Amino acid sequence: MKTDSIFFRIFHAHPGLLFELLGRSPDLAQGYEFRSVEIKQVAFRLDGVFLPKPDALDQTVWFTEIQFQRDPTFYQRFFAEIYLYLDLHPQTVDWQAVVIFPARSIEPTNQNLYRANLNSDQVHRVYLEDLRDASTASVGIGLMQLIVADPIDAIPKAKALLAKTQPLAKTDAKFTAIIELIETIVIYKFPSLSREAIESMLGLSELKQTKVYQEALQEGREEGITEGEQRGRTEGERSLVLRLLARRLGPLPSDVEAQVQALTLPQLEALGEALLDFSQLSDLTAWLQGDRSA
Repeated sequence: MKTDSIFFRIFHAHPGLLFELLGRSPDLAQGYEFRSVEIKQVAFRLDGVFLPKPDALDQTVWFTEIQFQRDPTFYQRFFAEIYLYLDLHPQTVDWQAVVIFPARSIEPTNQNLYRANLNSDQVHRVYLEDLRDASTASVGIGLMQLIVADPIDAIPKAKALLAKTQPLAKTDAKFTAIIELIETIVIYKFPSLSREAIESMLGLSELKQTKVYQEALQEGREEGITEGEQRGRTEGERSLVLRLLARRLGPLPSDVEAQVQALTLPQLEALGEALLDFSQLSDLTAWLQGDRSA
């Protein structure tokens, strides 16, 4: 599953989720803007950063990282990114860091060098396996449970989550985006099934044809009200796509990277899904030369 992009979209649609995962009030997110941040001098990219708004009472910066693959050097890179960010932003008042693992078995075991950080009150580790069977009314926590659900449990969990979300989508456009996320997560769990088949399984086929849904979906797409917010979302998606491409294909030639940099937000989202099938650079260049108007 393309977890980086999924979580980026979840935190955009439901920013209070970060604080829910830590047992805090989701209302704390009102003072923050969620973004992906690139440290240009060293080409590091932080998965997500909750940056405090200028008028927020709490000026703490929250670094978030999603780690679903085993990587023995993860903490080395993560703390290097944080301290480089702080070096480049000396005006930072305070910071906290949250790492989200699907299970404890994914977390690196060589933690000795970073024990001061890991044992401090500034670093929080969330293991989604602890939420797997938890009873909750939270839509955000429900999305976390769906991500780590076994395929056999995914459909009933998705249907239960949709039952909570669909009535809310009639009055709040952000819940239409969450419906889209639920569908996307299930699509990743069943790659051999078509989108139409999954929509039918989830009972979304008729809903998606209704005028109310279409209007809410359009409103949700336009909800990046300000130019700055839209630009931030595009930059975040671009950073994530480039990061995923580098992991899958290795370093990109400068001309190919420039083509990716020039893509619009819908094209970047389409590439984010298409790259799951790439195995070599020629797959990417063929995609860039083909129809990418999605």
